[in-house]
Amino acid sequence: MDHYLDIRLLPDPEFPASLLMNALFAKLHRALVSHGAGDVGVSFPEHACNGPGLGTCLRLHGSAVALARLMAQDWLRGMRDHSACGEPLPVPASATHRTVRRVQAHSSPERERRRLIARKGFSEEAARAAIPDSHARRLGLPYVTLASQSTGQQFRLFIEHGPLQPKATPGTFSAYGLSPHATIPWF
Repeated sequence: MDHYLDIRLLPDPEFPASLLMNALFAKLHRALVSHGAGDVGVSFPEHACNGPGLGTCLRLHGSAVALARLMAQDWLRGMRDHSACGEPLPVPASATHRTVRRVQAHSSPERERRRLIARKGFSEEAARAAIPDSHARRLGLPYVTLASQSTGQQFRLFIEHGPLQPKATPGTFSAYGLSPHATIPWF
């Protein structure tokens, strides 16, 4: 994680920044799936800690080689009119570190009850008693809205920027560029 690359969304009178970020992140996800290495992480330097906004900057983190290999895929096609992409730059020596991870909400008690009935053989009444409607959890984290490649259904991918840490923690990143343990440089 010695280099980074910023992709900035350009102002557009027809599309809000959140919609453009959704499209950009979906394209990145597909590129990371085909990249397949787990060596590129993401962060959102302008994210709002208590709301849905991720800002207008998507920052990619990795080695210069990993970032060059990812960008050689030309995955930004279709977004070039809506974004400005910088060159890979070295991470500043003063950078701290943090995790950027996916957080999943248990927001549907009905879905959890169906799972309990199917997997554990609970009756509907017992499942309702075990998981009441008040069990639903809502997250106040920023998110991107994506469409599942397998089902076509839209879902929110909630993203949490963890606390700052003085030292880097190595590891691999998911096909979303997120990791619960590996850190990215933060500056």
